[in-house]
Amino acid sequence: MEQSSSYDEKTVMHQFDRKCKLALKGEIVDYERHLAYLRKHETLFSELSEQEMESLSIFDEYELEKSYFRAGGYDVEVKNALLAEALTALTERKRDIILLSYFMEMNDADIARKLNLVRSTVHEHRTRSLEILKIMLEENAGENGRKKRK
Repeated sequence: MEQSSSYDEKTVMHQFDRKCKLALKGEIVDYERHLAYLRKHETLFSELSEQEMESLSIFDEYELEKSYFRAGGYDVEVKNALLAEALTALTERKRDIILLSYFMEMNDADIARKLNLVRSTVHEHRTRSLEILKIMLEENAGENGRKKRK
């Protein structure tokens, strides 16, 4: 009887050993199949083109950084705080002409019709407004440069 008990134990051990080996081989096949799937469906970030990377990125914009103006019946959003500050220093008519021209992409004739002005007046206001904005922004940039040096 001892002999049959020993025989049964060895048989059970061999069967268990065989089942473990089969399970491990199955896991290897599953793992290799998974790696093949990943290679087929995934791309490394380092392999993406610049255009693909840009499509994946998001830039946060906060309402506090934006200013809104009303010009010719349109709501115009200005994202640059320095430019918004300079625009508020202009007269309403000059600010409207700049906003309609550069933010709403209207030409002088369209702006003149919208604001009931002569086209040459619109051109003159836009030219003078740009000169004023340039001076104000240069002064502001100079002040920021002095603050950074201190």
